[in-house]
Amino acid sequence: MTRQDSGVESLYPFLYSGPSDLDAALEHARRSTEAKVDEIVALRAEVLHRDAERLADCARVMARSFAAGGQLLVYGNGGSSTDAQDVAGMFLHPAGEARSLPALSLTADIAVVTALSNDVGFDVVFARQIAAFGRPGDIAMGLSTSGNSANLVRAFEEATRRGLVTVGLAGYDGGKMAELETIEHLFVVPSASVHRIQEAQTTVYHVLWELVQRELTELTGRR
Repeated sequence: MTRQDSGVESLYPFLYSGPSDLDAALEHARRSTEAKVDEIVALRAEVLHRDAERLADCARVMARSFAAGGQLLVYGNGGSSTDAQDVAGMFLHPAGEARSLPALSLTADIAVVTALSNDVGFDVVFARQIAAFGRPGDIAMGLSTSGNSANLVRAFEEATRRGLVTVGLAGYDGGKMAELETIEHLFVVPSASVHRIQEAQTTVYHVLWELVQRELTELTGRR
């Protein structure tokens, strides 16, 4: 490896130290892994403790939307795009005997995403789809690590105009998403590490899914 990999070197310095004792390298890797595990466990606990009541409130609103025939539209960029597809898949095709709920990832149709990006602009790739698919009472959920994605801001604005329930997941201090008046339920993971943010956000949306399932059982009297 060369010094061009300085970013990687800062994460894994033992790979750049030249000939070294294997046991020492393995010990370094073990300590690094333990530190990361401790960090994400503490961060998840902090977020869930701080936002427990707000998560429950959000789940109740989402459950009422689904019970009334609403659907979930979810979106994000990059790694958050993958998370958005995970959210849609989890609601639409859950494991076990949990009920299937209508959910659509707005990042999944590459023809639509590239057409809008090429012909109009990348900042409208989600807003245009919300305009096409969204109905009053539906749910719009946007995921971002920075909270600053322009296309998410546009999407939340469009969702609010059309009367959708809005749910946001962000990291750092929430970025621009924390400044918006168009996000009714915003959950911010207070970390500067993209890895830790996305790991904690995974926990947040899994908790929301579980709470929504529970609320729907209470609303409808059936599983």
